[in-house]
Amino acid sequence: MNPPAVSIYPLGKLPSSLLRPRLPSIALRVRGSRRYAVKAPIMADETGDGFLTRKFGAGVENYFSGSPLNRLGFLRTNHTFLSSALTHASTRFILLKNLDPFSASPTHLAFATYPDVEPLISNPYAVDEKTTIASFDSTIDTPLTIFLGVDEAAASTDHITWDNGKYAGQAYFAIDVTPRPGSSCHSAAEQLLGTLKLKYAEYDFKRSRLDLRLNRDHAAILASARSLANWNATAPFCASCGQKTMSTHAGTKRHCPPTDRGVERRPCASREGVHNINFPRTDPTVIVAVISSDGQRVLLGRQKKWPKDWYSTLAGFLEPGESIEEAVRREVWEEAGVTVGRVVLHSSQPWPYPANLMIGAIAEALPGKETIDLGNDPELEGAKWFPFGEVVEALKFTSGLNEAPPAGYRPGSLRLPPKTAIANQLIQAVVLSGFHLTSKI
Repeated sequence: MNPPAVSIYPLGKLPSSLLRPRLPSIALRVRGSRRYAVKAPIMADETGDGFLTRKFGAGVENYFSGSPLNRLGFLRTNHTFLSSALTHASTRFILLKNLDPFSASPTHLAFATYPDVEPLISNPYAVDEKTTIASFDSTIDTPLTIFLGVDEAAASTDHITWDNGKYAGQAYFAIDVTPRPGSSCHSAAEQLLGTLKLKYAEYDFKRSRLDLRLNRDHAAILASARSLANWNATAPFCASCGQKTMSTHAGTKRHCPPTDRGVERRPCASREGVHNINFPRTDPTVIVAVISSDGQRVLLGRQKKWPKDWYSTLAGFLEPGESIEEAVRREVWEEAGVTVGRVVLHSSQPWPYPANLMIGAIAEALPGKETIDLGNDPELEGAKWFPFGEVVEALKFTSGLNEAPPAGYRPGSLRLPPKTAIANQLIQAVVLSGFHLTSKI
């Protein structure tokens, strides 16, 4: 018996909207079709002559940001729109198993269509959200379905339109297809995975953590999908009352229903007003390139588990009631014993492992306060001041944590993160772009 057809879009045959050169990139030819390699971070202001650019210099759009999708967050409770988008022939679905995406290659995701996933998810938007909440049954598990947004650049007569054409394009959803033991949808999830394996043996759910080879558009879409899927999976119970919650707002809110199978549940404060416990969390993290007071060296650190000679910029979580600048100064002092003064923001990067926002900064060490001391917080194995010249040379041979050094790398020399990491962009800003020298700051 032949397995059901699964319309997964293979390498070289991805939707045209995701193959278009939205931003400058290196084009590759594969079997007559165009596909694009991972693009380096680009200038957010493509014109280059805006008044903010003239005052502060060009901006940077880091890897995992720059999504091609309009999230249309105000339509997440409109079940008529969501139902139309979900079932539209042009709509594409990212499939996640244990948060790993179904992929056609290291650089491209593989997308499913609604007929492929309908046996698992049915149509969760067939009725309005109020009715869905009222019919909540804690004994029945509903596969997580997340509305990610619409690619408006793909708008055509073949794609979904809404509000008399005001919103139009190709819709994208994410589905958690993880078969969880004891779940009421375990069997359906297993069946879908079996179909995928039989039909597309060359594709797989690729471990995405620390693998930054996805093309830029796919990485940005995955960042949103993975973060939301992880949050939903780790928040099955209400933080206020402890009762089981359900996913609402198209996967972007957890709701504590007032009834379960028609029986009234215990009161819960989260049902009154707006509370942050009902919404996805994003954890702000500072990451900083520290320049010596003479402007000739940059401070880098390394953890014990990192490859030999591999260094990066210092980073740490913001604490409650702390400004970004304060967090930078605290983290640098705690980890390296160095005291910094002026702190300037550079750029930011969403980091979906699990849901961080990396806030990049450049900081200047104070004269006489540059001696490294690792005795405060033992997080780092080592920290060093590196001359700009050595760092410039190391930028020619960057690699990821799980990758071997590239050709041309001289053993024993400094290793740095790849261009897709904000740490690399901060280092470049210091040693190549003269960020600390420009009068625009």
